[in-house]
Amino acid sequence: MSEFVSTKKAPFLSAQMIAKVAVLGAFAFLVMMFEVPIPFFVSFYKLGFDEVIVMIGGFALGPLAAVMIEAIKILLNLLVNSTVTAGVGELSNFLVGCAYVIPAAIYYQRHKDKQHAWLALGIGTLCMTIAGTLINYFFILPMYSAMLPLPMDDLIAAGTALNGNIDSLFMFVLLMTAPFNFVKATLSSLIVALSYKRVSGLLKR
Repeated sequence: MSEFVSTKKAPFLSAQMIAKVAVLGAFAFLVMMFEVPIPFFVSFYKLGFDEVIVMIGGFALGPLAAVMIEAIKILLNLLVNSTVTAGVGELSNFLVGCAYVIPAAIYYQRHKDKQHAWLALGIGTLCMTIAGTLINYFFILPMYSAMLPLPMDDLIAAGTALNGNIDSLFMFVLLMTAPFNFVKATLSSLIVALSYKRVSGLLKR
């Protein structure tokens, strides 16, 4: 039997399930605190692996649990660390995170084996890259510019300093946002694939 095959689950609203979701949300928050900037991307795009915890929860407990874990992570971060982006960064993290974990968790719940788990992670990576790009272009970056306030020209200039081809918001999300989301989702997916077998048994007890 594949290590990705799930055993019988507890009812979603059981105390056991709620406790698992709460613990995973808290753990995802702790991991989120270790986000770091990476070369070739603007400083406010930081690499973290909190989505690894959320995806593991989504695979083991389902997509609704993944959304709840994602929400708990964000709420804890707001309570403990407040916000330096008027909440825009946290909203972006939640929306893009959901774009990653929900499609993958839904697909995996219907096809619970190792081969389809890899495909689920690929779907999640693709969805995070595309949805994250669209969300940032139409919603997050304009809101980020308005709320801080940070002129859009200054935001684009931060990208231009790293890549001379970035001369508009469209080029910013195409050459900065999309590659960043792809790198983050790919690395997170690899970690999930390598670690799920070791931790899934604990979540299924």
